[in-house]
Amino acid sequence: MKLESIELAHYRNYDSLQLSFSSSVNVFLGENAQGKTNLLEAIYVLAIAKSPRTTHDKDLIQWDQEYGKIKGRITRRGQSIPLELTISGKGKKAKANHIEKRRLSDYIGLCNVVMFAPEDLNLVKGSPSVRRRFIDMELGQIAPVYMHHLGDYQKVLQQRNALLRKSVGKAHGDTTFLDILTDRLISLASEIVKRRLIFVAQLNEWAAPIQKEISHGMEHLSIVYESSVPEVLDKADSSKIEEAFRCSYERLKKRELDRGTTLFGPHRDELRFFVNDKDVQAFGSQGQQRTTALSVKLAEIELINHEVGEYPILLLDDVLSELDDIRKTHLLGVFQEKVQTFVTTTSVDGLDHALIDRSQLFYIHQGEIKCNGE
Repeated sequence: MKLESIELAHYRNYDSLQLSFSSSVNVFLGENAQGKTNLLEAIYVLAIAKSPRTTHDKDLIQWDQEYGKIKGRITRRGQSIPLELTISGKGKKAKANHIEKRRLSDYIGLCNVVMFAPEDLNLVKGSPSVRRRFIDMELGQIAPVYMHHLGDYQKVLQQRNALLRKSVGKAHGDTTFLDILTDRLISLASEIVKRRLIFVAQLNEWAAPIQKEISHGMEHLSIVYESSVPEVLDKADSSKIEEAFRCSYERLKKRELDRGTTLFGPHRDELRFFVNDKDVQAFGSQGQQRTTALSVKLAEIELINHEVGEYPILLLDDVLSELDDIRKTHLLGVFQEKVQTFVTTTSVDGLDHALIDRSQLFYIHQGEIKCNGE
């Protein structure tokens, strides 16, 4: 999978921009706060329809403009496909092959990307919400229906919590509407958790050998999914997962009514990383935490290739300076012809000369871009 070109209109600090890319390595070079990360973010948003940096779409639109637009052309399975995403106060509109998609879940997954930024080195140390977001964004690329289920789940969860908040301090009378919402919530939660369990198992298979290689055989990595309803973890299909959720609901119903919030479901689940059977977040060294984050990111690339039949586009936002030589060597090992790569950096000093020789360089200064050779 390759990104042939991109066109921006009113996006962040770019009023208008058109670029064509190398199918190998593309380096965005410039000082901080010049627009390098904005450009990398635009590629990510074109693929995922969400920013890795903000949850507010208005932040993506240039100041005093009503909309922002990203156009791109990708090569997927030998076909050249135009993509387009328009962002405005009314929401997002996505097109593929010039045809508007009714739902974003029908658009996401056409272009697969893996992004590695400095904050991803904190994937292990961050809050559970960071790891849940990681699962959701990556799973959504390889199973677009997952995003549809997740969006519906979040809407029902919001309705259910609003209803529960009204119950606080009151006598618990007729709960018919709560039961109806709960049925829908459990149905969606079962599908979400089933897919998450499969994803984590697959990620484990790819990440464990990578961790072992980076650590020269000294570290065994295991990734564990923890559910707010532990009984679901050993279930083989959605119906059994659903049954476990229903039992949990009956057990927690009174407490939820008293507290005014939903106490079970995938929105409360967690992902944990263990190296040599020790929780890396609590007991791992900084080196082990960084190696774990790197192993997981490299595993993503292999997992997406395994699931969709093509390697994703790799986005590296100023991470090389954060890695030591050993980890940098393993990350740069991905820079083979099989993966189109985009790198932001303030200097090429940390880059391998052979990598530079086969890279297309883009010099960025205050939103103005010049390519090498111009």
